[in-house]
Amino acid sequence: MKFSEQWLREWVSPQLDTQAVADQITMAGLEVDAVEPVAAAFSGVVVAEVLTKEQHPDADKLNVCTVDDGSAEPVQVVCGAPNVAVGQKVPFAQVGGVLPGDFKIKKAKLRGVESHGMICSESELGLVDETSPGIFVLPSDAPTGEDFRAYMGLDDCTIEVDLTPNRGDCLSVKGLAREVGVLNRLAVSGPECQSVTAVFDDTFPVSVEAPERCPRYIGRLIRGVNVKAATPLWMVERLRRSGVRSIDPVVDVTNYVMLELGQPLHAFDRDNLHGEVVVRLAKEGESLTLLDGQNVALRPETLLIADENGPLAMAGIMGCENSGVSPSTQTIFLESAFFTPLAIAGQARSYGLHTDASHRFERGVDPALTAIAVERATHLLLDICGGEAGPLNEVKSDAHLPEKRQIHFRAERLRKALSKSLAAEEVMDILQRLGLGVQVTEHGWRVDVPSWRFDIAIEEDLIEEVARIHGYNNLPVRRPSTRLALRASDEARITQSQLRHQMVARGYQEAVTYSFVAPELQAALLPEAVSPTLANPISADLSVMRASLFPGLVRALEHNLNRQQTRVRLFETGLVFNGHLDSLSQTPMLGAIVCGTRNPEGWSGGREAIDFYDLKGDLESLLGLGGGFNEWRFEPSTHPSLHPGQCAKVMHHDREAGWIGTLHPQIRAKLGLKVDALMFEVRLDALSEGAIPAFEPLSRQPEVRRDLAFIIDETVPVQSLLDVASQQAGEHLKQVKLFDVYAGNGVTEGHKSIALGLTWQHPSRTLNDDEINQLVSAIVAQVRSEFSAELRS
Repeated sequence: MKFSEQWLREWVSPQLDTQAVADQITMAGLEVDAVEPVAAAFSGVVVAEVLTKEQHPDADKLNVCTVDDGSAEPVQVVCGAPNVAVGQKVPFAQVGGVLPGDFKIKKAKLRGVESHGMICSESELGLVDETSPGIFVLPSDAPTGEDFRAYMGLDDCTIEVDLTPNRGDCLSVKGLAREVGVLNRLAVSGPECQSVTAVFDDTFPVSVEAPERCPRYIGRLIRGVNVKAATPLWMVERLRRSGVRSIDPVVDVTNYVMLELGQPLHAFDRDNLHGEVVVRLAKEGESLTLLDGQNVALRPETLLIADENGPLAMAGIMGCENSGVSPSTQTIFLESAFFTPLAIAGQARSYGLHTDASHRFERGVDPALTAIAVERATHLLLDICGGEAGPLNEVKSDAHLPEKRQIHFRAERLRKALSKSLAAEEVMDILQRLGLGVQVTEHGWRVDVPSWRFDIAIEEDLIEEVARIHGYNNLPVRRPSTRLALRASDEARITQSQLRHQMVARGYQEAVTYSFVAPELQAALLPEAVSPTLANPISADLSVMRASLFPGLVRALEHNLNRQQTRVRLFETGLVFNGHLDSLSQTPMLGAIVCGTRNPEGWSGGREAIDFYDLKGDLESLLGLGGGFNEWRFEPSTHPSLHPGQCAKVMHHDREAGWIGTLHPQIRAKLGLKVDALMFEVRLDALSEGAIPAFEPLSRQPEVRRDLAFIIDETVPVQSLLDVASQQAGEHLKQVKLFDVYAGNGVTEGHKSIALGLTWQHPSRTLNDDEINQLVSAIVAQVRSEFSAELRS
């Protein structure tokens, strides 16, 4: 939020300079982003009156004027502005003056006519960024000869505050003044908001069909307004210094009151309203053309202001193009409402909108401010536009308004939290200046929370308020004392740090992606996945919680490929979310994605593309960290994200623990990827399981090895063959290794040759041939029985 320092000082003016005020606000938790002057530096500019205007004798677009600048004699000046006229009060740069950009004003001749100064536009004075169409015409009561900077109050600064979402009460000059007042122990005084006496009894009927979203709605008719009246210069300037452009007096007043008090308002043209004003949810198929000309299709959960002909505005966000105030408006319907934060939160962003009103409503607007803001706006409108006001028409649902909150605040709890004892009088003064009601109790205070402080609900919130107002720098600095002992290391667990280091050692880089992904990407990769949809997403592309690490890794791969990174090796650890909110499971996973060449580019390396077995080897290096590699298995299977022929389910203790494979060709084509990508995802809890290492004496006896080659159906997984060999090889089998796979000449079509090397070793004696031959015979017999396999000759 931007605000003028001069405007703030009308409410409360501490004896501090601008930077000190900004620093004080920042230290109180309201971070100041910028402090900028409201106008560029210039000098020698005064208020002048145009006395005469004549056509330049040698130029059609120039006028020769005389102006009274407060000096003894009128001054002649040549002016090319189309809007200059006799009797105007204008800013006049005298000879010797300096305008922004170090432009010095000198005597000059324009087409043979002397000019002793310059009548200035707003852009020439650095008041606006865009080029002004003409000179800056001042109000008729501007005092001739007065210094223009002093008259406009341009020795002022705009302070921009970046408020956290919980401090919506400070999105106004009133709220900020309240903070500055309590920080400096000063009284805060703003304009009085007295009730306006109704001149007529007419009201426009209002009904609220969604009281849980709009517990309070106030409307007032004001007739006989002159929308063509000029907005006072002081109001235009305050709006400009707050980053708001002046439009017309009615809109300017509503914006001004919003900036001053924090309550958004909206004015409708009464003649464009039909039947009654209804606050309701949108209906299927309804649409709305907004004030900015954008046509939007409304969703059923959107709260609307409507009449019998249809929508008039998106509640708390923006009005309709056809119902707004126009130059022909004579009667306005002034609206002020309290919309609950959850009713507005995320709605504006879901339509690609962000307005000052939605920014305030979704953070919380004081429900007690609704009528006060209408009265303040009515006073301003009657002063500027004339007219007469009718009575307030209020529709209220007490059951849905925020409940009053009362907190028991213990003095001892405050002392322990701050490590400092504060005087009871100081604590009460802080709380009362913040607007909280305070009553002394036996153990502290009973505090009534005001309606504008949505962020105060528990005792700790009050401790925070006292601490920041007392000053964090005033709290004692104490180092924590504790007995630090080494934690026991669980050798049976593999830490995430070990897993990360192993992946880095294998040439991977760690990626950190959002926990929410694009719904269409997740649907493409995991069509049957169910995960929560965010009510208030950062954007439409990040609106569902990820059910797998695959979507985020695929998006990261795309990002790298689009930046000419042809060899990508990424891994990530994080939670994945499955199920609805009431039955949500959150599972920590480790995933990886690779593409490109097997080895980095170099004179000694080839250009072979990475394949399934390379990625499987990287995963197996993780599985081996725990020492229980035999507890893991890879089984052929299918997964919607992976290639049907290059996909395996990762099993741990016969339970599914993850997946590995090549990205499905159809998904790759849909995403526009021109290279194959391989990826895996495994549960972290399974990867973290390890075995405590135990020493086993080395045998001094010789090993015995037998090699067996089987002709087997090509559909039989090698793992099944390894399992049978291990089961039949006896207790002294040390190793079974696959060392050859062959298919081609000499092997029947549809079959493959699998060669296994089996190694036995007894701990205390030499194994004889008869024992080994019996074990080999058992293996061959079982393989023949289960797989109809034959030994290869």
